[in-house]
Amino acid sequence: MLCAFALLVPTASAIEMSPIEKIVQMLSDLQAKIIGEGESAQKAYDEYSEWCEDRSMNLGFEIKTGKADVAELTATIEAETSSSAALETKIEELSNDIKTDEADLDAATKIRAKENADFKAEEKELLEVLSMLERATSILSKEMAKSSASMLQLKSATSLTDALNVMVQASVMSSADASRLTAMVQTEAGSDDSDDAPGAPAAAVYEGHSDGILGTLESLTEKAEGQLDKARKTETSALHNYEMLKQSLTDEIEFANKDMDKAKKALAESQEKKAIAEGDLDVTSKDLAEDIKTKATLHQDCMSAAEEFEAATKSRGEELNALATAKKVIKESTGGAAEQTYSLSQLSLLQVERTKVASGADLAKLEAVRFIRDLARKSNSPALAQLASRMSSAMKLDAAAGEDPFAKVKSLITDMIATLESDAEADASHKAYCDKETAEATAKKDDLTAESDKLSTKIAQDKAASAKLKEEVATLQSELASMAKAKSEADKLRSEEKAAYDTNSAEMKQGIEGVKMALKVLKEYYAKDDKAHEAAEGAASGIIGLLEVCESDFTKGLTEMTAQEESAAADYEAYAKEDEIATTKKQQDVKYKTQEAAGLDKSVSELSTDLETVSDELSAVLKSLEKLNEMCVAKAEPYAERKARRESELAGLKEALEILEGEAALLQKATKHSLRGIHLH
Repeated sequence: MLCAFALLVPTASAIEMSPIEKIVQMLSDLQAKIIGEGESAQKAYDEYSEWCEDRSMNLGFEIKTGKADVAELTATIEAETSSSAALETKIEELSNDIKTDEADLDAATKIRAKENADFKAEEKELLEVLSMLERATSILSKEMAKSSASMLQLKSATSLTDALNVMVQASVMSSADASRLTAMVQTEAGSDDSDDAPGAPAAAVYEGHSDGILGTLESLTEKAEGQLDKARKTETSALHNYEMLKQSLTDEIEFANKDMDKAKKALAESQEKKAIAEGDLDVTSKDLAEDIKTKATLHQDCMSAAEEFEAATKSRGEELNALATAKKVIKESTGGAAEQTYSLSQLSLLQVERTKVASGADLAKLEAVRFIRDLARKSNSPALAQLASRMSSAMKLDAAAGEDPFAKVKSLITDMIATLESDAEADASHKAYCDKETAEATAKKDDLTAESDKLSTKIAQDKAASAKLKEEVATLQSELASMAKAKSEADKLRSEEKAAYDTNSAEMKQGIEGVKMALKVLKEYYAKDDKAHEAAEGAASGIIGLLEVCESDFTKGLTEMTAQEESAAADYEAYAKEDEIATTKKQQDVKYKTQEAAGLDKSVSELSTDLETVSDELSAVLKSLEKLNEMCVAKAEPYAERKARRESELAGLKEALEILEGEAALLQKATKHSLRGIHLH
């Protein structure tokens, strides 16, 4: 116990730094921290400022590209709308033409069928008439060769009708055939009468001899054959005309169907192009509006950030000035006071108090109070802290009154132990009910939370995928614009190179021809032998040599220039082909990625509806859990920690009680055996 008392008294060597020195050090550390924060803020602001400039430039480029794309897509939609309207009109006209041709063909077919039926009936009738006439002529010829009574009657007949009646009576001809021939003769007679002049003799009156009757039959036969031939020719002509008309109408219908199929195909392609353009226009318009909105707020945000940075920098400077001033004042004005207050020769109040400990009983009481106070501090228990305070007060008051301090302190500790044990039993019963209800609500909450997290994750994934696709589309469109700009610059450069080559090569060729002409003139002149004066052939030789060198240089330059032009032209052609392939590929990527992003946006919309339903159910469960928490978790400390803390407090109280009981027993024993007037130290 004396060793424990020695530990309670700190030595002077443990004091290494006075509070004033510590404050100065803390001020210096704070100044360094603020300076470091300022440097970090400056670096972050520089990066943000650079980002603002880059972002503004990129947005301007994207807006310009977006406006161009919107104009192009709008023109495409208008063109395809006009084309679709023209194709629909053409399809309608072709459909009407086909219906008209089909109706004409059907009518012509019906007329042809009727004409053919009339012809067959007429042909059949004429063939029957010819057959009867041939039989009648044959029978009459045979009867005329005979010298029978019937022949005499036949010769006495005055008309063909009478002759036929005689032949019927003689059973040479049937009465039906005779009647039919008679009717035909009468028909012919009526026809002839209409053609004869008024007052002409009747054609039905025949001479009463066989030659006149046979002539009449032959005339009828000839007329019947003429009618049959005419009917057959008319039928052949009508059939030919029908076949020609049918072929013409069939060809027109076939060609009209082909044209209509082509028009329908072109209409479908036009409508598809229009739909794609409308989808692209919708996406591009939304992106353009978003870019315009973003750019409108970007400048304001960047200026606000600049103002905030400036204000923070100014405030940070003011803080540093205040810290520096405070540190200077402390150093200059607190030296003497600190020396007097925190000198090693001064004793603390704790040391003074502890010098009053005069016996083992006092040390045991102090030990018990310290033990309870430490336990209260470790477990953060206001009740134990209050107990320690009450123990300290009881010991002082009881000692001053001459009463036994151990009984009062032990009573306080015993009451606290009983209170803690009662609280533990009530807390355990309440926890069992809370655990059951909370477990069920928590399980349902976990299920709904898992479903919500799953939907949220899917929505986030789809949104991220859609945003990534849109970002990729924007990148592709930016790349396409850059490629188009590069292609335009390459075209311009190639045109300039070609123009420069044409000009320079023409000048080189002209120079070569000029040098050749000069060489020819000089060589021809100085090659003559009949010069009338002493020519400067030496100087002329040098000039000719220089001209030959120039000709060689010019020729070499023209050759190199031509090779460079051919190489540049080949490089340009290769670049143009590669650019065309890459442009087509990127355009297709833009198309398909845009369609895929639209599908993901639709999926996000559907999943968001499901998430709202799950979120409503989860909110109801969370409200139920909040009510349980208000009832079951009234304290911030969990049950397990409360239980452990309470057990620790009980153990500590029991240990403190044992300390007091042990010291009380020692004191009683010492009281019985010590001499009167002797005190323990």
